[in-house]
Amino acid sequence: MNSLRASILTKPVHKWAKGVLPTLSATESEALTAGEVWWEAELFSGNPDWKKLLAVKLPKLSVEEQAFFDGPCQQLCGMINDWQINREDGDLPPDVWQFLRDHRFFGMIIAKSYGGLGFSAFAHSEIVRFISTRSVATAVTVMVPNSLGPGELLHQFGTDAQKDYWLPRLADGRELPAFGLTSAEAGSDASAMVDDGVICKGDWQGREVLGIRLNWAKRYITLAPVCTVLGLAFKLRDPDGLLGNQPEIGITCALVPTDLPGVETGRRHIPSSTMFMNGPTTGKDVFIPLDHIVGGPDYAGKGWMMLMSALAAGRGISLPSMGCAAIALCAHTTGAYARIRQQFNLPIGKFGGVQARMGRLAADAYAMDAARHLTCAGLDEGRALSVISAIMKAHATFRMRDALNDAMDVHSGKAVIDGPSNYLLPLYRAVPIGITVEGANIVTRSLIIFGQGSIRAHPHMLDEILALQEPDAETSLAEFDKSFWAHVGHTTRILFRAWGRAITAGRFAPAPDAGAATPIYRQLSRWSASYAVAADFLFLTLGGTLKREEMISARMGDILSEMYILSAALKRWEDEGRQEADLPVLQYAAATAFKRIQTSLDQVIANLPARWAAWVLRFLTWPGGTVRGPDDRLAVQCSNLLYEPCATRDRITGAVHQGCSRNGVQLLNRCYARVTALAPLMKRLRDAKMTPQQGFEAGIASQADLAAIDEMSELVSQVIAVDDFTHEKLAPYFAHYAAAAYEPAGREVAE
Repeated sequence: MNSLRASILTKPVHKWAKGVLPTLSATESEALTAGEVWWEAELFSGNPDWKKLLAVKLPKLSVEEQAFFDGPCQQLCGMINDWQINREDGDLPPDVWQFLRDHRFFGMIIAKSYGGLGFSAFAHSEIVRFISTRSVATAVTVMVPNSLGPGELLHQFGTDAQKDYWLPRLADGRELPAFGLTSAEAGSDASAMVDDGVICKGDWQGREVLGIRLNWAKRYITLAPVCTVLGLAFKLRDPDGLLGNQPEIGITCALVPTDLPGVETGRRHIPSSTMFMNGPTTGKDVFIPLDHIVGGPDYAGKGWMMLMSALAAGRGISLPSMGCAAIALCAHTTGAYARIRQQFNLPIGKFGGVQARMGRLAADAYAMDAARHLTCAGLDEGRALSVISAIMKAHATFRMRDALNDAMDVHSGKAVIDGPSNYLLPLYRAVPIGITVEGANIVTRSLIIFGQGSIRAHPHMLDEILALQEPDAETSLAEFDKSFWAHVGHTTRILFRAWGRAITAGRFAPAPDAGAATPIYRQLSRWSASYAVAADFLFLTLGGTLKREEMISARMGDILSEMYILSAALKRWEDEGRQEADLPVLQYAAATAFKRIQTSLDQVIANLPARWAAWVLRFLTWPGGTVRGPDDRLAVQCSNLLYEPCATRDRITGAVHQGCSRNGVQLLNRCYARVTALAPLMKRLRDAKMTPQQGFEAGIASQADLAAIDEMSELVSQVIAVDDFTHEKLAPYFAHYAAAAYEPAGREVAE
């Protein structure tokens, strides 16, 4: 440390910073240290090193994973009747449950040494994505044991004895796990939970042992009605000092067998009419020994850190995979339906309003699946990507909602009428589930992405905050001096960098030689610099109050998210060999991202409380109206890539329609293939202003052509048809839901 600099210059800044920079609560500190930063830190730096991005290894399935995908995964999807699950049985069939156990779907993340499949994050994602196209209820049943729950917690923190006992039983399905976190008092704010455990002595298998007396009331717990072991989060207390002199130990995670006296499971919620197993669980005076704490007694009070670490992996895989499946299925089916369905003697895919929706669907399907691949690549490098996982969870489900809204609008009444042939409505009903669970999107967007990312991904902010919280004054000043002056140098560089790139519209910003995509890299470098300088201005002018400026934080999180997703799309275009035919969807994704980035930054500046800082920041970043978003020509180009059969269409949709498809999608595929195959013939007939029979008589069409046209017409009629039912068929359904609808909340519904 430069002692003269520290005493004269740094010391007063150190004193000022202690009063204004955000302090970290114990919960925040645990959340921040649970994960790590990766590519988002490059974007936050203001000068991303594109070589690092392009060097990331493209994720691929191993031979074993591909065999599982082609075998048991396809077999499973062939066994599923989603309408029967959601509207008749209210559960997966017994043979499906057994198939999941037999083929170790619940043990995808468990190592082979414990009897699991030991699959990569990418394989886990591909399997969940594929199943989601067939049945959300089945996909959720598979994803939950492989996401936040006993398996992941044991993998990261379990003792050897716990792993040896529990992991083989979880892998082969002898034990079915659930994880109890949410309660009426504590949703997004886990620190508010009142579920508690008290250190005491009790009887365990005929012996008096030191353990925990638990009482809890949880809700919204997936698999709780059928689980055999419950991972439980609770606040641990030691009022009698049996473990030491700390009466309030804190949030703790433990494994609770559900056959213990006092445990209640079995009752069910109905989550948005999607009938996976979900329900409440309560426990009254349930006793477990201390060795049931995940990780053993040494991990008592470390539950929040454990949960954040587990979420850093699972949250980046499960729900993003379901979201990407929905977006891809919307793109695939909307393109096909828009080609088949005609109004005013014209396929609706030629109407501008429909093309606008299809253009957005194509770009979102391409970009979000690129982000899924990139995220899985990072996770498979062994990284705990807490910020990126939050980005993926929020924006995959946000864009899932947008995609389904667009697809529903294009399909119109076809998508409104429920029934076995409706391939959109089951996913539409699942949107609130994806947006709400594993961290509500409102909280994730407003508090986590930038709130956590700004500290972890910033080159110097976390070091400064930790230095300020150092109890020893001399050490605190020395550490702060080192970080602060490094921060000053960083800020000085990005000020000039941001201004220079802004006034030149990014034309000279650094970019790899990426052919037609090079200008997109340059613009992303430009906005990265603007973002970095904006973040420093927010720290400077808002300090600790930044945590309470949630709308500003949300917009900054949006910018970081858009940069991450777009950079993933750029990498995809490079990894796939710079497919020229795919360039329109990349350009559309870029134009949309840059418009959103510009708008968000402009709104951040407009709402910055310190007006002097707002004027300076506006001068440095120039977030004016120079970005318009995708134009109509580009929207039509992207729309046509879904409208016409082509390799780009298959790449955009990721072949979600093959094999694992709902009945209505299979019919749609057959019809689309027939319509596109006969398109040249139908055009000749239209140009000649002839009916098919007249065309036959004139020699334009053959007898085989007439038969093919008749088959096509029948398929078109079947595709545009909707389901209907007799009153008798629907009576049991109405009776069940009528009873549920009129029963007061919290009381049992009579069967």
